[in-house]
Amino acid sequence: MSSQATKPSTASIIDLLGMLAYGELVAFDRIAADAKLAPDLRRRASLSAMAAAEINNYQRLVARITELGGDPEAAMTPFVEVIDAFHDSTAPRDWLEGLVKVYVGDSIADDFFREMAALLPPTDRDLVLDVLHNNANAEFAISEINEALGRDPKLAGKLALWARRLVGEALSQAQRVAAEHDSLTEIVIEGTGDLAKVGELIKRIMQAHSNRMTAIGLTN
Repeated sequence: MSSQATKPSTASIIDLLGMLAYGELVAFDRIAADAKLAPDLRRRASLSAMAAAEINNYQRLVARITELGGDPEAAMTPFVEVIDAFHDSTAPRDWLEGLVKVYVGDSIADDFFREMAALLPPTDRDLVLDVLHNNANAEFAISEINEALGRDPKLAGKLALWARRLVGEALSQAQRVAAEHDSLTEIVIEGTGDLAKVGELIKRIMQAHSNRMTAIGLTN
């Protein structure tokens, strides 16, 4: 049953920004580490530049949380365990697995935050959209993966399995977040006035993932 949409509470917005801020902080650490797996200095420099962008995004989100009257550390802390659990269970073993994680894992997270951003007030909506991974990250990963598949098509099966594992872990942790943090579900309900929109949001995210897998030549 639907009801009239309302503006998300400041507390809910702070929770969402806290989750995104910690994700950006972890992304900095992860991408900087993945850069060391790069086969040459050009690729290492590309990932290092991406890592630098992540820490800049983190600083912008922390500033906004503070502006809203929140404590950045307190806003991030509830999400540390679940985000760390995802990354600990999906540590890439090589350069290509790291690229697939950038393409698949980061893109799913970005899809979620874009959906949530649409329900936020303009200032916070624009900030969230602006700090999400830009197309350059995905384009870099796609180019490298396609080049590798061109050299060895047999890699497709291995990378497809890895992508499925990433999605499975992402969904598992997302369910945990939803169960432990009502404020995030409340943003959807408050922003749309309809609990059913939560299920529709998830369907759109999974469809976008399927489209990405098809585009890169990996089956789900």
